[in-house]
Amino acid sequence: MAESGGGDLSRRRWKRHIVRQLQQRDRAQKARFLDLVQAYNKLLEKSSLDELTVQLQSPSVDHQMGGPACSPNHVSASCVPAWDPAAVLTSLQSRQEASRLQLDTLVGELAYKVYEWNQLLRAKDANLEEQKSRLATLSCQLLGLESRRCQLQYQAEELSCRNSSQKDAYNSLQRRFREQDGAFRWALEEGQRLLQGILQRKVDWAQRQNDQIERVKQTQLARDLQEATKSILRVKVESEKVKVEEWKLASRNDPEEKKGGEKLWKRPFRSASATSISTTRCKDVVKGWFDFRLKRGNSVSSGSVDRYCCLPSCVAASLPSQVTDEQEAHISEINAIAFSPNSGVLATGGMDRLVKLWNVVGGRLEKMQSLDGASGSITGIEFDPTGSHILAATYNNAAQLWKVGAGQVKAILTGHTDKVTAAKFRSTWHQAVTGSKDRTVKEWDLVKGACSRTIQVLSYCNDVVCCNNVIVSGHHDQMIRFWDSRDRRCTQVIPMEGKVTSLSLSPDQLRLLSCSRDNALKVIDLRMHAVQQVLRADGFKCGSDGTKAVFSPDRSYALVGSVDGTLFLWNMATGNLEISLAGVHRSSVNAVAWGPSGVHIGSVDQCRKLVLWR
Repeated sequence: MAESGGGDLSRRRWKRHIVRQLQQRDRAQKARFLDLVQAYNKLLEKSSLDELTVQLQSPSVDHQMGGPACSPNHVSASCVPAWDPAAVLTSLQSRQEASRLQLDTLVGELAYKVYEWNQLLRAKDANLEEQKSRLATLSCQLLGLESRRCQLQYQAEELSCRNSSQKDAYNSLQRRFREQDGAFRWALEEGQRLLQGILQRKVDWAQRQNDQIERVKQTQLARDLQEATKSILRVKVESEKVKVEEWKLASRNDPEEKKGGEKLWKRPFRSASATSISTTRCKDVVKGWFDFRLKRGNSVSSGSVDRYCCLPSCVAASLPSQVTDEQEAHISEINAIAFSPNSGVLATGGMDRLVKLWNVVGGRLEKMQSLDGASGSITGIEFDPTGSHILAATYNNAAQLWKVGAGQVKAILTGHTDKVTAAKFRSTWHQAVTGSKDRTVKEWDLVKGACSRTIQVLSYCNDVVCCNNVIVSGHHDQMIRFWDSRDRRCTQVIPMEGKVTSLSLSPDQLRLLSCSRDNALKVIDLRMHAVQQVLRADGFKCGSDGTKAVFSPDRSYALVGSVDGTLFLWNMATGNLEISLAGVHRSSVNAVAWGPSGVHIGSVDQCRKLVLWR
């Protein structure tokens, strides 16, 4: 109501101001015309008097009267003129007529000016009426807008109240979430601690049992050896003829005996070498028994761990010269590509949440299988050393494990709080490492599907590689960090000149290839932990934070894709650009892969294209 009263007061003031302006204009115009009319009347009176005075005082009149002109200061009886009244009247009439004509002309001019002023006044009046009507219209619009403003203000106040209430509810839920999350983390840590305790107790118990069994076996073995050394075996020597006859007879009549499902052959005699135990034979038996213990290697409580050596299968990689196949592999951008260890299968992953497998047959790509079930876009994929499993990193804060041929997700590795940018196997398919934008690197036990270690980093990770017991991670803060699995601290840091987008380990694990946003590839000697080579080329530009570069299988070349779709390949021996492949990709190349056999190269881009080179 106070605002409405203020608006009425403002409108009344505005109207009074307009009325005062109009009154002032009327007074000004009226005063101007009044002066004009008064001047005109005075001019008429003055012209009549001047005419009469000039007529009376003119020399021509004096001449007609026949006498000298009389001074106006000396009027006497002798100066009284004697004139002709008719002539004087005629002269006055002519002069009056001329004056009248002049006055008529002046009156016409003044009348025309009055007409012009009247027209201007009418135009001003019409403009005033138009302004009044416009003012009324605007006043109506102002009233409507004022009511709309009041309505919107009421709605804003209502929304503000609702927002404050929802914010309070959100804050309370946030507090509850933090409390529940803290309790959950505590329970998870307690469960991990209890599990580790149980496993440690189990390992200790198994070790004690193994030690006890070992002592019993060693005691039994020592007792058997002592008994064997005390007993004397007598061998009866027969003639060669008798032995040959007995052997022939045994060969004809020796039947098969079955005992426990196994075939046993009766021997006609036992030789001295088979029945006697010498000191050398005892040593061989003991050595063989201990060799068996060493080969077995694991206690009864620990699962067997198969480790695979990365033996190079390529002696000399062939340089790509032509395109053997092109496919529109996915329905959206492709981010990752990888060859299987035998180079017979190619895997691709993209924004459509699919991992597709392709058979490489005769330089052609044949669709093999689609692995669905991913909870987010694929950022990276890798085969395990046997080629039977695929590990993929996704945007949905997780990594997923598939078994090739099964089609179903075997394990989902959750625990990151931001998208996972890299997922790599260790030396076996039982262990893996992931890097994420949540500034952590995690080690995983794939048998249990649980995180075995979390490494906190100062910057989010773009890629990781694994080398024996060392994990190497490339980060957004232009750093490459080295982590030892046996030490929780960072063992080495190598600074780069741009954000690290990818890491590639040479097959001999002696050199590391990094790609960064300063449009350069750097080769790092892992023995010296220093940059050995810097590879640059005119036209090469890193397209994104996920651009991948790779070594060739024979460690002779480095390959990467550029933002304009060109593939650049450097010779590692000379450090010079060997070849550049342009004209096939029309958009930024996200990733490249070189088959372990050294024959084929695969590349994928942002426009869903998969290209196989040879």
